[in-house]
Amino acid sequence: MTNFSVTRRQCLQAAGVFAAAMALGPRSLFAQSAPRTVRLGVGLKSLNASVINLLIGEALGYNAAEGFTVKGMAVGGNANVQVAVDRGDVEVGIAVPSYALPILAKGEWGEAISFYQYTYPYKWDVAVKPGSALKSYADLKGKNIGVSDFGGTEYPVTRNVLKNLGIDPDRDVKWTAVGGGVPAGVALQRGAVDALAYYDTGFGLIEGAGIPFEILTRPQGLPMIGGQFLMTLRERLKTDRALMVGFGRSAAKASTFLLANPTAGAKAFLKLYPETAPRGSSEEEAVKAVLVAVSRRIKLYQPPYPGFKMGQINPDEFTTEMALNGMEAKDLSRFYTNDLIDDINAFDAEAVKAQAMSYNG
Repeated sequence: MTNFSVTRRQCLQAAGVFAAAMALGPRSLFAQSAPRTVRLGVGLKSLNASVINLLIGEALGYNAAEGFTVKGMAVGGNANVQVAVDRGDVEVGIAVPSYALPILAKGEWGEAISFYQYTYPYKWDVAVKPGSALKSYADLKGKNIGVSDFGGTEYPVTRNVLKNLGIDPDRDVKWTAVGGGVPAGVALQRGAVDALAYYDTGFGLIEGAGIPFEILTRPQGLPMIGGQFLMTLRERLKTDRALMVGFGRSAAKASTFLLANPTAGAKAFLKLYPETAPRGSSEEEAVKAVLVAVSRRIKLYQPPYPGFKMGQINPDEFTTEMALNGMEAKDLSRFYTNDLIDDINAFDAEAVKAQAMSYNG
């Protein structure tokens, strides 16, 4: 007798493909019977809801319709993601300009290229304890600012913002690595730091833990920098173009789904990654925890630029960030492309929204 077993994620994938068939676009009826595995490199120590729109396509049938299954891999840091992409250890990785642009400016950029912007600026803030005397970014001069770690995106981005305000990020403030998530909130709460620079989903984790904080008002003229991107090797983009289009299309559909019904998206995520739910929480509490974590991020899935399509890259973000750091790159075409965007967006967005509204988990 044959011993046949099916994993929870395989069941979800099979069930989701039928429910989503009308929303998936031209490839939905012709997906490969044996889907390819796409390894996604993420600069986190463990997978969490901050990359929800890159993962839930597995549960919603979007990945299966494009002939692949995704394997999320938390590799611990942005530099590690870059190395994993360059070596071919992952097919797709998350590109972070604050790490990549200095390499590009030196003329040492490798063969990776960004092809889809999965979250747009601006996602960083600075928090203080309730009732703090610090009321603006100008008040941060001479203070101790906490960051999750010095490899986190909030560190270089907040440095750039302070520099833009005339505050020397090396001489006028002190920086302290306090850890990510709840430990960062605890450090602020206990006064280990005067303020905490962090990103949207990080603050969501702190808020979900019941730690109070106040967000300083963002300064005017905030530079539109710090978007995050999907990257792959340039050669793979040529040889596996349909697969990369499919990955981007799945992310675009998932983003559209989440914008239409965040609660449904949270349920889909928890079915894939039940281990991310707070220990001992009910289903309702777990869904709420995901929503608290991602509520700020979901708003950043759509491009803030008139006439742009989902995932389209604006190179002005790169030139702005480089100018803030006294850098220049003569050829940005080595770093990004929008050549896949039209094909990525070739799906019925209204059908995806209807699927989101009728999703029951």
